[in-house]
Amino acid sequence: MSVMRLNHAVLFVRDVAASVAFYREALGFSPITDRVDWDGAAFLRAPGSTNDHDLGLFQVGEQAGPSAAGRSTVGLYHLAWEVDTLAELGRLAGVLSARGALVGASDHGTTKSLYGRDPDGLEFEICWIVPAALLTPADLAAAREVRPLQLDRELGRFGADTRGGVGVSVPAQAPGPAPAQAPGPPPDQNRQLSAGRAPAHDHACAGSSGPTSCRGGGISGSRA
Repeated sequence: MSVMRLNHAVLFVRDVAASVAFYREALGFSPITDRVDWDGAAFLRAPGSTNDHDLGLFQVGEQAGPSAAGRSTVGLYHLAWEVDTLAELGRLAGVLSARGALVGASDHGTTKSLYGRDPDGLEFEICWIVPAALLTPADLAAAREVRPLQLDRELGRFGADTRGGVGVSVPAQAPGPAPAQAPGPPPDQNRQLSAGRAPAHDHACAGSSGPTSCRGGGISGSRA
């Protein structure tokens, strides 16, 4: 049996209480309380998650220096958390901006992303993934580069409440029997998209000169 997916991440933090407050208040994570307390540690679950926990936090103390990963050491660049709708992406852009935690917003073609930092400067991504059925050749081509996110434009194109990731990170529903249709012209074949998963945007970051190349500038024309 192969690996199925990432189940959870664990971070070392200076102050576990401050980190719990940030992830709870900014991103809506819920601390898990139905277990034996670990001194200096906490476990949190993302909204809508079925995992036991999605994030573990272990306190190392205020004396700990900042992470040098990507500058002078190897290490983790960021974790990416997925949201269901562009409306939620826009809401979180406002929340993070108000907290001074929003550091970038990028359009990766197949994904629309925000980048933030937690109280210890550890970076994370919030992304909405274009559903497979709505992908165009232009979206797939754009996945090779990183552009600033124009959230209002994406809202106009996809709608605020369109569920993201369907057919990519979220299984598409099995098709049922085709309903009977009145005779008419054949469907527009130009609107049919090739089957398959959308490419992730990781390669756009991996081939870059540094971590900041995954992030665009601020959100253009957004509510943030």
